[in-house]
Amino acid sequence: MSTIHQIGLSLIKNVGHITAKNLLVTFGTAEAVFQASAADLLATPGIGVGIVREIKSGKALKEAENDLIEIQKRQIKPVFYTDADFPSRLRECHDAPIIMYYKGQANLNRQRVVSIVGTRKASAYGRLLCRQLLETLRQYDVLVVSGLAFGIDVAAHQECLNQNVPTVGILGHGLDRMYPRLHESIAGKMLDQGGLLTEFPLFTNPDKENFPKRNRIIAGMADVTIVVEAAIKGGALITAELAGSYNRDVFAFPGRSTDVYSQGCNFLIKTNRAGLINHPEDLIQMMSWEQKELKVKQLELSVLQALTEEERKIVGFLHVAPARIDQIAQHVQVKQSTLTMHLLSLEMQGLIVLSPGQLYKEG
Repeated sequence: MSTIHQIGLSLIKNVGHITAKNLLVTFGTAEAVFQASAADLLATPGIGVGIVREIKSGKALKEAENDLIEIQKRQIKPVFYTDADFPSRLRECHDAPIIMYYKGQANLNRQRVVSIVGTRKASAYGRLLCRQLLETLRQYDVLVVSGLAFGIDVAAHQECLNQNVPTVGILGHGLDRMYPRLHESIAGKMLDQGGLLTEFPLFTNPDKENFPKRNRIIAGMADVTIVVEAAIKGGALITAELAGSYNRDVFAFPGRSTDVYSQGCNFLIKTNRAGLINHPEDLIQMMSWEQKELKVKQLELSVLQALTEEERKIVGFLHVAPARIDQIAQHVQVKQSTLTMHLLSLEMQGLIVLSPGQLYKEG
């Protein structure tokens, strides 16, 4: 599949992520979209004459070709919506981007992904919470994502580096720059222990309207969003609301009612938009991570021993993250008929389940 066509699909004028995915569903691949006839394109929901002209003009492909040259120079990896290493949790969100640009080493589909967000004006209390949180999370094979902004974001990233926890910064601009510039040093360190990820092409400025879009990536990539400190208005509360809309868990640390940068956390807790955590161990208990760790060990000692090699591969793959049948087939490398038989057997044993959206996940 042509990377140029994949990038080009994201660059077609007046085609958003949802329409791009409709085109992908209709024609199968990005390359097939550009090869389709005008009549077939017009039959796709959301596609009018103007968009057909844009597709057929070749402008998006020419721009994509130029972008790919610059991307390769900078050792940036385009990650397309259908790629196995596209963030699987984000793929479940209706407004997920069709392509992202990644630079780094971390597995974006780690066993557990946690987003940590908060005010740009972090207090000593907020920084202490970040440290305590990471001291606990490092025991649970997590990837931490945040926005590399001032305050709680950068405090969380720095603690990840201190605690040797992989961390990825989600950016509101292209990977050719860093905003704020003061964070260039920590961003460079994160490339060795985590990474930088954005939906925005190279040379995209850090414009104000990009950051709410960035927030949905932070919320959508994670199993759980933790609000450390936040005022009653701001990006942290937007991220928490988005996480809730994606049916993800949200937790917040409470603070004194007189503290401006605890009022947002207290509001989330009061209105049942977030669960209350007084200590990082509360999070582990509420997410049932201790029980899940025990369950995995028990499986390894008993049930897994009775499975075939292919079935063990499937269970191990879904233990990391939910996946579609085509992704499982690519990982296990078996015939479709054989895979279907294995999946049915594992479902009957309660080891996996088929969830809405045709996603298989650990039972």
